[in-house]
Amino acid sequence: MESYWNGPEAAHRRVMMKAAGYSDEDIKKKPHIGVPNSFMEGSPGSAHLRQIAEAVKQGIWEAGGVPVEFGIPATCGNIANGAEELKYEQVGRDIVAMSVEFVTKVHNFDGLVMVASCDNIIAGCYLAAARLDIPSMVVTGGSMQPGHHCGKAVVEADLDVARFSGAGDAYLDELEECVCPSFGACPSMGTANTMQMLGEVFNLVMPGTATVPASDNKKLRQARAAGKYAVELVKSGRKPSDLITKEVLLNSIMFDMAVAGSTNAVLHILTMAYELGIDITLKDFEKYAEEIPCINAVIPSGPYTVVDFHYAGGVPNVLKMLEDKLFTDVPMMTGIKLGDYLGKLTARPNEVIHSLEKPLFHEPGLRVLRGNLAPNGAIVRPTGVPESVKVMRGKAKVFDGDRAAFEAIESGNIVPGDIIVIRYEGCKGAPGMKELMLSIDALIGLGLHTSVGLITDARFSGFNFGAIVGHVSPEAYDGGPIALVEEGDEIILDTVKGEATLCVAEEELEERRKNWVCPPLKEQKGCLTLFAKNCRPAEEGGAMQPW
Repeated sequence: MESYWNGPEAAHRRVMMKAAGYSDEDIKKKPHIGVPNSFMEGSPGSAHLRQIAEAVKQGIWEAGGVPVEFGIPATCGNIANGAEELKYEQVGRDIVAMSVEFVTKVHNFDGLVMVASCDNIIAGCYLAAARLDIPSMVVTGGSMQPGHHCGKAVVEADLDVARFSGAGDAYLDELEECVCPSFGACPSMGTANTMQMLGEVFNLVMPGTATVPASDNKKLRQARAAGKYAVELVKSGRKPSDLITKEVLLNSIMFDMAVAGSTNAVLHILTMAYELGIDITLKDFEKYAEEIPCINAVIPSGPYTVVDFHYAGGVPNVLKMLEDKLFTDVPMMTGIKLGDYLGKLTARPNEVIHSLEKPLFHEPGLRVLRGNLAPNGAIVRPTGVPESVKVMRGKAKVFDGDRAAFEAIESGNIVPGDIIVIRYEGCKGAPGMKELMLSIDALIGLGLHTSVGLITDARFSGFNFGAIVGHVSPEAYDGGPIALVEEGDEIILDTVKGEATLCVAEEELEERRKNWVCPPLKEQKGCLTLFAKNCRPAEEGGAMQPW
């Protein structure tokens, strides 16, 4: 820092900082800590982050650092729910990471405290931390309170389903008024809350703070404490590469199995590993799926919200339940070992967070499927699959996109026993690996999720449930077997054993392959095209990491 801000060569830098209001002492002698803030007025997950960022900056000043706040992109995936633009969301992870990288490199920050809540935005912040490898942390925005309607707790996902269930406009108007009653991330095990929780396991979020609800003013107190601690983190020199080891990432996989996190977490964990040069693959997810059952009763695996989860002990309580399985001789952000931290905790099994001995399900929160339809893997959340469709053999109904499948569902062309195939919605095919909110919400709203399966090279929202298998790789655009499926082919989806099989002879598939033609990219310019040309496949995280 000193050489960058001191001496005659740095005069032009100092004058810019002085003109922005910083003093000579601030500029020359104190650690400069960037505060990337994903504040955005158009979403409850980010509209409250100005206040949280202010608390972070107060803590940094108090501890003798110099905060420099700057804005980073933020979106709300629900805004694009059902629209073609939803395919931008995963690309946003890379855009956020690059935005943080760009500003941090130019301004030569000594450390970072990123403020974020939602989906690919917070995942992008974690990716930025791994890429920049300077002392870094994230302060989460917390979760939203559930709403209440006619004496029943409701969340935003209830509105999504109600849209397709035949409910009248008056009922929808009532739900709209109450399903999102506060700031914060939607309080189910969607991607936002999954990634907030995983931040603690990654050693990028202060222990015990990830799930403090946005409406609890403890969030502000802890944001200020995080800002103070960031200065100590910078002085200690502890970087993400020191704190995010292979064993830490394996712990994150075990944690994700236990809480039945969003299937998107698989992409983000794999991307973190690739960025840090750590050898983590889908085989590691397969291994821990055999060992770790789901112990978390948060929607959609159970009836509770993330607010309930927090007050039931939150991330620390889950880690304590997993203590005998975890790698405990790993570092923590606070400078101690995980084992020392867990040794001071008392396990508190309850109706929200169960013990491993008495799990909520005797199956994992995530499972990898393989077979000739997904040679490189596919992903399902078994705890969200109804018993009636855990093992299916059905006829394929094939669609080259979410909208076409949705229209078939709406028109009654999908019947019990069918297996919907949606392709060309993967990393390159979309481009951007779209979430299939239209089709899935329609299946659930019409009650077909208990009798119809779906397999795709796209991904799903963490809100979704049913016999839905995503992340099929190779994707259709790359000529994967999913591109060769024809209407009426028999498919086996076994979410218990982990099988995705196309019941067509290999010779026939070879004949079909000869006639297959790769379609042109759906986008010919802009960030989606850059993503398609530079992203890794889904089984390697699907990020723009061509190196």
